[in-house]
Formats: sequence, C-alpha cells, structure tokens
Amino acid sequence: MSKHDVEVLAIGAGPANLSLAVALEELAPVRLAEGTLLLERGDAVAWQRGMLLPWAQSQVSFLKDLVTLRNPRSKFSFVNFLHETGRLEDFINLSSFTPYRSEISEYHRWVAESLDRVKVRYGTRVSSLLPSRDERGGVHGWVARTADGATFTSRQLVVGIGRDANVPAVFEGLDTDRVVHSTEYLTRVSEWSKAAGQRVAVIGGAQSAAELFHSVQTDLPDCEPVLIMRSIGLQNYQSSKFTNELFYGDFVEKFYRADGDARAQILREMHQHNYAGLAPETLEQLYRDVYLDRRRGTKRLAIRTMTDVTAAKQVGDEIILTLSHRLTGTTEEIVCDLVLLGTGFRSEPPAVIRGLADALQLDEVEVGRDYRLDLPPGSTASCYLQGVNEATHGISDSLLSVLAHRSEELARTVIRHAAPAAPVPEPDGRTPAVAGSR
Repeated sequence: MSKHDVEVLAIGAGPANLSLAVALEELAPVRLAEGTLLLERGDAVAWQRGMLLPWAQSQVSFLKDLVTLRNPRSKFSFVNFLHETGRLEDFINLSSFTPYRSEISEYHRWVAESLDRVKVRYGTRVSSLLPSRDERGGVHGWVARTADGATFTSRQLVVGIGRDANVPAVFEGLDTDRVVHSTEYLTRVSEWSKAAGQRVAVIGGAQSAAELFHSVQTDLPDCEPVLIMRSIGLQNYQSSKFTNELFYGDFVEKFYRADGDARAQILREMHQHNYAGLAPETLEQLYRDVYLDRRRGTKRLAIRTMTDVTAAKQVGDEIILTLSHRLTGTTEEIVCDLVLLGTGFRSEPPAVIRGLADALQLDEVEVGRDYRLDLPPGSTASCYLQGVNEATHGISDSLLSVLAHRSEELARTVIRHAAPAAPVPEPDGRTPAVAGSR
C-alpha cells in the first residue's frame, strides 16, 4: 500500500481534466503544476473509447481543442499535434473542420504524453473518495483510495469523469453479455458470434444509436438489426449559426446569471442541438442503407418509430422485448440475441459525485460560478466539478466547445486557492521569495 500527497488531485484524464492540466502547465507556478496529479482508470487516454468507430467524425471544429481558444500559440494545440505527427498537410487537404473521432482521441493521448509537469497515473480506479474534516466539520482535504490499495490525499480536488451511462430501468438485471451500452460497444464487439441471422435490437433515436445501427451491419455482417425509438423518426442536429453562439465561452456567464425560466427555455430549445439529433452525414448514410435494403427486397433492416420498450426479459440465450406502438396502440413481443443501447447518459451527477455528496451530508450537489462545490463553513479545501453542471452553466458544459475557456477559469481559481509554498531559508537565515513562483 502506497500513500501520496499532492496539492491538486484530478479524477479522470478525459478532455476536461486534460485541458485543465494544460492550463496549469502554462499558467500556474511550477510548484503547483508539479503538485498536480490526474488519476485515469484506463491503461491509456481514450476519448469515447467504446465508440471510436473508424469512420465516425466529431461534430466540433478542431479549433475547439483543449487549448486554442485560450492560447492559439500553445504547443498543445491540435494543429501542433498534426505537425508533430507528420499529418498537417494531409489534414489541410482533407478540407474539413471536423476530425475523425479516433483522431481527437489520439490528440488527447498525445497531449497527456507531452505534459512536462502535471503527471498522469494510469490503470488507477478510484474505489472511494472521502472528505477529510476537522473537529468542527470543516473540510480541509480529500482522501482517494484506489482499487490497488493506494491512498492519495490533496487539498484541491477536481472531478472530471463525465456522466454515468444511461441504462433504462427496463433493461436492468439482464445479462450484460447480451445487453450492451454504446460506451462498451468496441470493447465487446469481438466477443459476439458472427453466425448468420443474429437478431439485434438497437435502442435510441439519436447519434449514438444511429452509429450502432450502421456499425453492427458491418461488425456482424449477416445480422438482422432493428432500430427502436420513441420519436417520430431520425432528425438532423439543429445547427443554426445564430444558436451555435450559445456554445461560446462567454455565454456561460449569461446563462449562469439568467433566471430559472430563461434557463429552462434555453435548455429545452437547445436539446435538439445536442441530444436528439444526428449529424447530416450519418442521417444521409442511414437512409441510403435502408433505401438499398428495400430496393433489394431483403428486408434485413427495420426501423420502429413511436415505439416504447415496456418490458424486457431473458429466456435462455434470448432477450424478449415487449414493444408498445403509440401510433396504433398495439403491443408485440420480439426476440433478440443482442440488445445495443444508444441511450446516452444520465442527467444527474455520476455515482462518484453522489457518493461524495453523501459523505459531505449535502442535500444537493451545487457549484458556484467558478465550478467549486459548496462546502460547510470553515472549509479550507476545494472541490471542482467538470461536465455535470448543465443546469447552472448551460448545455455546453459537457461538451468540447468550452473546454479551453473553462480550464483557464478553473486554473486561475486553483492557483488562488493553492496552499502557500513553504519558505526556503537562505544560508544566513533570511526568508526568500516563495519557491517555484514565477
């Protein structure tokens, strides 16, 4: 069992915490940057690990990388990544603002490997995360214990692990070998039988479900997939340049200061921009898939709209779904060999944050404008939450669009709340300036 004490402990090495790591490298005193540690449960950095499909593209401009909107001259930019890896001219010739998803993941890994001061520890799963209190109940630090028996303590904590996968209640308790969320798709696809006639149900009506429906046709080449959704049909993302300005970094402040009714309207109207639509290219490809299937008369592909899955049970190696059709009011049962969930993520804070809130005896998880969790009076520690503050900071909070701006805000707040460095005595006993400051 090992023990480690750092000033800033960040849980997760996804884009949010990597962007913060870059900001601390560039803005913080050397001592503080070197006292920052990211704990990553994976063996390497990977963005959207389960959906790194070879043909899938991001819907976000490469200029909205981890740093460019804050510091276009940074060595950690996506453009410099392309230059360092010898792909800049090829990418320019591609004439696209949106890289492949796997390319963004490679960029994030390159950034993690290029950090000079902030450290990343891989293969480290946090099993418990608790506050360290004084006798009056104030929080003065954090204790993270990991599955391998190590303990990490810090004064400042950053949680940036993303949200938990949304597995609808109807599928809970079923065989996880046969009911698979999109976050595990690529890590599990090699395990599945390639036998002809595999019956596959894909649940959901947005981008991840559409990608699963398209991909499984190749990964299980002789399967019979059906796409099941509640909506009236697949739709494009809404991508008006006017409403896209709501993803600007400075809109966070406007959203935070808005009243509750205004926030609710914005989130409601922006839902189609982020959660309920498909990229135009994906939508076009899927319709062509269905068109060609109809033209051949094979009837291999099926799409069920306005349909709810009201029950699911397992009988032997089969999953039986009960479907309720809103248009006709009828119900039916279908038998599947595999169910793929393109059902997105839960809106509430992830289990790690809920557990931390319980340990702090907080009725609600609330953060201020600076993303700091509200702690009991007298607390000297700080906890920052990334990517789970949509209700207070806007729909862009879980997206790449605001990473560079938010990381600067967080970095400057972390710097302000850092413990003062111990003075280093000079030979004659005089106290010099703080070590490591700049």
